[in-house]
Amino acid sequence: MSLIHFYKYQGTGNDFVMIDNRQLSFSKNDTKLIAHLCDRKFGIGADGLILLENHPMVDFKMVYFNADGKESTMCGNGGRCLVRFAEFLGIIKSSTTFEAIDGLHHAQVIDKTAISLQMGDVPDVKQEPDYVFVNTGSPHHVQLTENLTDLDVFKEGRNLRNGLYGEAGANINFVKIKNNHTFKVRTYERGVEDETLSCGTGVTAVALAMYSISKTTSQEVTLETPGGDLKVSFEPQQNGYKNIWLTGPALQVFKGTIEV
Repeated sequence: MSLIHFYKYQGTGNDFVMIDNRQLSFSKNDTKLIAHLCDRKFGIGADGLILLENHPMVDFKMVYFNADGKESTMCGNGGRCLVRFAEFLGIIKSSTTFEAIDGLHHAQVIDKTAISLQMGDVPDVKQEPDYVFVNTGSPHHVQLTENLTDLDVFKEGRNLRNGLYGEAGANINFVKIKNNHTFKVRTYERGVEDETLSCGTGVTAVALAMYSISKTTSQEVTLETPGGDLKVSFEPQQNGYKNIWLTGPALQVFKGTIEV
């Protein structure tokens, strides 16, 4: 048996187990252990687990795992929470550059609540008759719906995640227009295999998708999720989008040790 020191963070209800792995004491290959730590009944409970590690060129490295224990693609809310964790550890102050699986990211500490994270450029947005597909560091299906409140996101999201995208899957975002610059969003996340209260790469995908299909003319969009509000700003270019920023709360919930 051994003790693992951990920290718990959340960004608009999207929650993560954080581990300071600068000494490389935590194994990245133990899928069962990571899934156990994320388990809400038998472990700590989280949508994912994130390791903060040293990096030779920038402030730190982000290694992200879904709740199923598998290393995954970019997580926007997780990235913002990791920046807050790095601030807590004294690694950074007001700004940072770190590396994630999709490359380098810049971020700003706005205040005691908000963190702003620069997402990767998006070269294209694929428009289909009934939905939009966009990769914002993770693959996202964006679909408009009128009856968002009563929608069975678990059932409908799971069907699309598996039926349309197969084993690799994609995250499924259901969207309702509130006004020209505000959208309500509910997301089914692969790897968690359930609805989450918020998804950072998801709301980023929604903002770009809504602009691409002319549902907004604003280059700064508010996304209302079940866990709270996020803002996404961006610059359209001839092919895709650049200078994409995701802004919202990122807070430490608690810290502790767990025996495994």
